[in-house]
Amino acid sequence: MAIIGKDIEQAIEVLKAGEVIGLPTETVYGLAGNAYNSESITKIFTVKNRPTFDPLIVHTSSIERACEFVKEIPEQAQLLAKHFMPGPLTLLLPKKEVISDLVTSGLETVAVRIPSHPLALDLLKKLDFPLAAPSANPFGYISPTSAQHVDNQLGDKIKYILDGGECKVGIESSIIGFFDGEIVVLRKGGLAIEEIEAVVGKVRIEEHSSSNPKAPGMLKSHYAPRTRLLITCNLLLVEEDTSKIGYLGFEKFSPNIPLENQLLLSPSGDLSEAAQKLFANMRLLDARGFDKIYTELLPEKGLGRAINDRIKRATTQE
Repeated sequence: MAIIGKDIEQAIEVLKAGEVIGLPTETVYGLAGNAYNSESITKIFTVKNRPTFDPLIVHTSSIERACEFVKEIPEQAQLLAKHFMPGPLTLLLPKKEVISDLVTSGLETVAVRIPSHPLALDLLKKLDFPLAAPSANPFGYISPTSAQHVDNQLGDKIKYILDGGECKVGIESSIIGFFDGEIVVLRKGGLAIEEIEAVVGKVRIEEHSSSNPKAPGMLKSHYAPRTRLLITCNLLLVEEDTSKIGYLGFEKFSPNIPLENQLLLSPSGDLSEAAQKLFANMRLLDARGFDKIYTELLPEKGLGRAINDRIKRATTQE
């Protein structure tokens, strides 16, 4: 398995050798490699078994350093960066040639993020190249929110995981693009739509794409456990043996499923806590060997929108 540690210098050594590492961020753990090195980028796609038509996010330490690989930053993007970077925000910006088509899946734009996790920021400041880093999990599976999650799934394929503890946000960053003067949310994430609109006004929300996505994380089926996940509105209608059924609830337990088969996202109804616990609790239930797992949608407000987005895609059956 991989080495798990907090040694930034060791992480730098691995990255400079063209290898990939597990990278902590405030959202989820990333699988990071040198964004300027085609061999490193190829390893990211190979280790994750990720299709090359799904572009990667490029991480850097400041908006000034982003100018090394983007052509321009529109005024609206600068405003969002001022308010939310570092943080769970990704901006889709026109790329320079130094970013290969492999990173962007042939698109002329690159997804740019500045993570707020102190360990990730410290690492990025010490590197002379940005890091491409999708979530550090096998493609399509639940995103990792701890170093151990990364090791359990990819530890036999990578050398080092930088351990930054549990992720504070727990779901991926919000991705915003700029098209003909219109601000478009391409992926709902760790920033609530209400927070974004408070800064730049009304935005358009684009739903996921089943192929040829405009940005990372837009595929229709994603974030899914191995166990079949089903959305239910009324568990009282479930007429089956519940001993092999799990339940992932928001703030209340189901009255007709064994209590030991259930996990809650936030007994107090806190959407931030629910986001932080979503992927970890999905993993815990997935490991229990249930025949199926029921879950519910959360209030469609604040981070509830992004949580519901992840739940719906985790339940998509192709």
